[in-house]
Amino acid sequence: MIDQPLIRVDISEGVATLTLDSPTTRNALSDALLDELLAALGSARDDDSVRVVVLASSHDKVFSAGGDLKAFASDTPTIEKYAGLDRFPRLYRLMGSLGKPVICSAGGDVLAGAFGLALACDLIIAREGVRFGCPEINVGVFPFMISALIYRNVPRMRANELMMLGETISAEDALDLGIVNRVVPAPNLDAVVADWAARLAGKSPLLMRMGKDALDATRDLGLEPALESLRGQLALAFTTTDIGEGVAAFREKRAPRWSGR
Repeated sequence: MIDQPLIRVDISEGVATLTLDSPTTRNALSDALLDELLAALGSARDDDSVRVVVLASSHDKVFSAGGDLKAFASDTPTIEKYAGLDRFPRLYRLMGSLGKPVICSAGGDVLAGAFGLALACDLIIAREGVRFGCPEINVGVFPFMISALIYRNVPRMRANELMMLGETISAEDALDLGIVNRVVPAPNLDAVVADWAARLAGKSPLLMRMGKDALDATRDLGLEPALESLRGQLALAFTTTDIGEGVAAFREKRAPRWSGR
């Protein structure tokens, strides 16, 4: 029997849509699913035709329920469990260094480890009624790995509230906290995500990559080293053909023709 893929990949007009497709497990982030997601992201990174990545879900109520609780409670030797935990840091690092923007299309609840996955994206668009949170503490687990991402995106006291009480928040509350970019009615979600993805795909892929790489490299630096690094990146951008094309297109009131150089 051939196992069905847990990540469905569709590439169209510069957009790679990676759909979590394990509805029977509520898209639990099992080792197998994470391995497929890492592979799909790596392929998107290396495919020059891909300019934007969208993470979506085939489940109509849950984007992902987070980590695989069965695996947490299994009798697998601790050393093997520890070795397997490298998937989450690898995933977050890969998304940061992808060189292409990643949109999370949150069409269902984003819980536990999936909350970290969403926060690792560059943009989050959520449908009305979706919940966000890390309820791990309610089943005797703490959101260790994703706490690094939560603390970088959520004010400290609210972050502690989410992690220590284990309660979820609405998409609207997440919007107020600046965790998500937009909250839209369910019938509009796919159209809004497609519109944002198309707009991103229309930007210079070279400058987008340089910009995202710069953000990834400087986000945790102090002000002075960050500014020095960014000055070098801006100087490098001045040497590209695309920056000249962008200025020329603006002056001539036409669409730019990006060369990627």
